[in-house]
Amino acid sequence: IRERLEAGVIKRLDSDAPVGYLLSGGLDSSLVCAIAQKNLDKPLKTFAIGMEKDPIDLKYAKVVADYLGTDHTEVIISEKDVLTNLRKVIHTLETWDITTIRASMGMYLICKYIRENTDLKVILTGELSDEIFGYKYTDFAPSPKEFQKEAEKRLREIYMYDVLRADRSISAHSLEARVPFGDLDFVDYVMGINPAKKMNVYNKGKYLLRKAFEGGDYLPYDILHREKAAFSDAVGHSLVDCIKAFAEEQYTDADVEKAKEKYSYKAPFTKESLLYRDTFEEFFPGKAELIKDFWMPNKEWEGCNVTDPSARVLSNYGDSGK
Repeated sequence: IRERLEAGVIKRLDSDAPVGYLLSGGLDSSLVCAIAQKNLDKPLKTFAIGMEKDPIDLKYAKVVADYLGTDHTEVIISEKDVLTNLRKVIHTLETWDITTIRASMGMYLICKYIRENTDLKVILTGELSDEIFGYKYTDFAPSPKEFQKEAEKRLREIYMYDVLRADRSISAHSLEARVPFGDLDFVDYVMGINPAKKMNVYNKGKYLLRKAFEGGDYLPYDILHREKAAFSDAVGHSLVDCIKAFAEEQYTDADVEKAKEKYSYKAPFTKESLLYRDTFEEFFPGKAELIKDFWMPNKEWEGCNVTDPSARVLSNYGDSGK
């Protein structure tokens, strides 16, 4: 695992244009930065984003940046920034999916900052690790077979969700995204590992990935074993909360009920989802069926029958996002 991920990062370092790195302080982006810094003779240019009210990720990103010695920039955003750019994000993504829109907000705004304030043209990110190593909700997988089946499903549909987010949010600002975890050799290898070894039987998600990089001074122990937090949550809980509050001002419960008649295909079921759908329909009328479904945990699994895609609603959320 370590050797293949290192190879996946190294082959993406070659560039005629200046390169930057998105660094959340989570496991995945931190590993990408750690490997890159070990193979370059000058400090990486790293960027982290957080809400001015509750920037969860920033403190962890700074720990990693200081440890690696990167040239680090913190981008602070406000609730006003989120609401001002919400329509632009939905138009850029061409989706009404809840979690894709939420998670894209931070990435869109950090890339907007990079475009407007630097000469960088290439961005390395930590996407695709969740799909092959597991999410918080895959802790509830009832068997190795079900875990593998879910991973294969997420990979098949990745262009609709996480890769859509990364591709559109980055390219919207004339930047090129490079995703080491998406390296074909790496993905093939990890997907070929016995899924029983990838399940959370060690009380730690992504155990194999963490274990692979122990003992090599890649990252501080606390970062290597930090609990996973969804990107939109870790930018700051206020990011999603302010959108929900805005939707509450725009719609009534009766509006949500009427929307179930208005939108027969994948009808909105909350005021937030109605806000997204109405905005989508304004830009792309009659195109809703191009999106397969709402991204949600596997509701057939015990513990995953939830109505919100955020890991915050799962019983195993624990210290994630703190």
